[in-house]
Amino acid sequence: MKKLSRIILLLLSIFLFFCSSVQQIIYPAVAPATQCLPSFPDKDGWYGGDGAYSIALDKERTLWLFGDTFVSEEKGRNDRVGMDVVLGTTLAISNCSSSGQFEIKYFIKNKNGEFISSFGEKEWFWPQDPFIANGTLYIPLLVIEALPKEHAPFNFKVAGHKIAVIKDFTPADPHTWRIDYLDITKSIPPEITSLAATAIVHRDYVYFYPLCKFTAGSAVFPGNILARVLANEINDKIWNIEYFNNDGKWEKKLDAQRVKIMFADALSELSVRYRPNENKWIAVYTSTKDKGSKLIYQEASSPEGPWTEPKILAGKIPEVDEQSPLFDKNTFCYAGKEHAQFSGRGNIVATYVCNSLEEDTETSFIRRNLFIYRPVVLNINY
Repeated sequence: MKKLSRIILLLLSIFLFFCSSVQQIIYPAVAPATQCLPSFPDKDGWYGGDGAYSIALDKERTLWLFGDTFVSEEKGRNDRVGMDVVLGTTLAISNCSSSGQFEIKYFIKNKNGEFISSFGEKEWFWPQDPFIANGTLYIPLLVIEALPKEHAPFNFKVAGHKIAVIKDFTPADPHTWRIDYLDITKSIPPEITSLAATAIVHRDYVYFYPLCKFTAGSAVFPGNILARVLANEINDKIWNIEYFNNDGKWEKKLDAQRVKIMFADALSELSVRYRPNENKWIAVYTSTKDKGSKLIYQEASSPEGPWTEPKILAGKIPEVDEQSPLFDKNTFCYAGKEHAQFSGRGNIVATYVCNSLEEDTETSFIRRNLFIYRPVVLNINY
């Protein structure tokens, strides 16, 4: 069995629909966070995955996107020994019951008796941050290629960028949705390794905060920049991407000397969400330092910033805290992001995921313990 991918360069929920003039429609919270907190039980063949990007499809339903996923037809498993891994993307849809209970159903695609990815049967796609523009659902996807074993544990590379385009997502079963794929690889400069680490639709544009790696000699300078595309041009085969520079201007050429680094932590996943009741934008992510031991947030009055200094939302994540019974020396945590449709005024509902650098064997930590490699939910006052 192929090794489980160790890091996901991935996607969270924005709940914005657009009319033909690309005006924002902001759905209210699905339910007060105290009544309907997300949770991710083992069911429907799902036994853990990372990423956990989400988007409100309407006032009732939230779509969840997971990266490489442990799957099994056997119910009630206590470990993952011998369990298969879907390399790619799996889906779930949740809602809040009339009594305020969170309910989720996983949709694991099965073909000829084998679990497979929901996107790209012959390709390996990792999901990124979905968005809705002009009534169409867009799911950015990283095209992944495996590398030889000597590159382990990070024996993969990003080989391209595609977008799943779904015009009608009203059917209850997402595997009945018609999906068209848009290949935007030629529009993405080689410095960008993860286009839609997070994505937002704002006014007439779709904004992305790509993870970039700029090189100068032998030195590498990673960080997240700000890019945008006109929402009405998102279906074009070639994108006219603009990049936000240090001088406060937008330019169609990515210039490493001029582009503004928005988040210096070099984040493969995060969320940037608008809070209308507070008239501000909030970025939430897991620190890339100390094995991801802290959940961080920053605030701004516009997507361009300026962003406040990073503040701790949650410190000492137990999976990487040596004093915690959940600790293992090979564990690291990542994929921190907010799910704003569950947040309330003055509180943030967020998830993070922890993974292991240990070699994936039948007796490895990640195989023996179901608590790791699944979204952990936090409901935090800030």
